[in-house]
Order: sequence, then C-alpha cells, then structure tokens
Amino acid sequence: MKIKRGDNVIMLNGKDRGKTGKVSVVLPTARKIIVEGLNMIKKNVRARKQGQKGQIINKERAVSVPSVALVCKSCGKPTRVGFRVEGKNKVRICKKCEAEV
Repeated sequence: MKIKRGDNVIMLNGKDRGKTGKVSVVLPTARKIIVEGLNMIKKNVRARKQGQKGQIINKERAVSVPSVALVCKSCGKPTRVGFRVEGKNKVRICKKCEAEV
C-alpha cells in the first residue's frame, strides 16, 4: 500500500470531504485505513459492570484507501504517490513536485 501510518491525508469524498487528518491504523488486507478525527460514528456501548451506565461514544470508522489522497509535506497539495529507486532503497515520492515523502 502507498499510504502508511503517520501520513497526513485529505478526504476526497464522503461527509468529511476536504478535511485532513493523520493516519492512525492501516488495514492492508481490507485496503482500508483509519484516520484520526474523521469518518466518526456513534456507537452504543452496554454497561459492563453492575451499577455502570451504558453510553454513546464517538469512534473512527475505517475508510477505503481510494477515497483519500496523501498530502505532500513539501508542496502541501494532495497528490498521488510514486516510487523511485535510489541505490538499494525504494522511496516514495510526490507525483506533483517529485519530492521525497
């Protein structure tokens, strides 16, 4: 996958279109990621112990990788990710400004 944990991404569609956030979890087998503070849902949680109350919590939901774009650190624009081989290392690059991501 071209997007990794810790990358800044921008949402391309959905209710949070245009908002940016940091990737916290990557699920490569499902081709999904979880972005901090985006694609929030409300979840009803049951009481676990006697006397404790049930509650409604906000939780991030996984979003598919094609619905986000990486935000380049150098140019600050949403971009596609490319690869370049430098010696024995394979590095990710910004397709717009050719800078290393």
